[in-house]
Amino acid sequence: MTTRIVCLCPGKPILRERAKAVLALAAAEYPDVELSFHPQCFMEHGHFAGDDATRLQAFVDTANDPSVDAIWFAMGGYGSNRIAEDALPLLKEPAREKTYLGYSDTGYLLGALYRDGIGWQAHGPLAGDIRREGGEDAVRRVLNYLTRQDVVLEAGLDDRLTVAFNLTTLAMMVGTDIMPDLDHQVVLVEEVSEHLYAIDRLFFHVTSHLKRIAGLRLGRFSEIPENDRPFGMDVEEIACFWCDRHGIAYLGRADIGHDADNAIVPFGLD
Repeated sequence: MTTRIVCLCPGKPILRERAKAVLALAAAEYPDVELSFHPQCFMEHGHFAGDDATRLQAFVDTANDPSVDAIWFAMGGYGSNRIAEDALPLLKEPAREKTYLGYSDTGYLLGALYRDGIGWQAHGPLAGDIRREGGEDAVRRVLNYLTRQDVVLEAGLDDRLTVAFNLTTLAMMVGTDIMPDLDHQVVLVEEVSEHLYAIDRLFFHVTSHLKRIAGLRLGRFSEIPENDRPFGMDVEEIACFWCDRHGIAYLGRADIGHDADNAIVPFGLD
């Protein structure tokens, strides 16, 4: 049985050579997968892969296409929040029968869909991650997951509802109309390229809004820039400080991050 997967770029575009590399791997190793990149993925409108209307239309049309089994976000990069709220009322029944997979900025769409119970969401590698060291294995991990083959999920998952987000994305989403109810769920967070003082500020904001979650797990925080003076706490100490301040259980580390080892985390229960 053929699995039809369409890649979209709700934020920034993907380079054609990276898309070609993903298509070549899929064609060589997954004969039962029909993988394509929507033309929108290669458009350029300033920072974005097409203007807001173009990105919105591509997402809505693909989500509402009953012949598509899964939407795999090809790139992150700021932008998916600009279309997420407008997309929700346009989604029809076929959108509820799909898997949506990505991470980073695409967490806005994943969170909005999860909030409204539309389809199945998973935090996992982007198609564009093929550029990273170990990227081909990341692509295989996603294709195995989307075709319901055996795949190793994030090792710390248990019988509790779980979600995973980029910390900045989650911080910007809380308090908005697309924020899902995460009460009594385990929340995993990761981040890239943020100063320690900014990470502290993000945790201050997030934990003050998520006091009823089942607990927080800390993914990888990579490429932290050096500040003009030492902050005095590392990332785990920051997370523990704010969890303790707001009575949130700190549950240890998680195998997610902006890298090719980014493990797949199904939202809810797999």
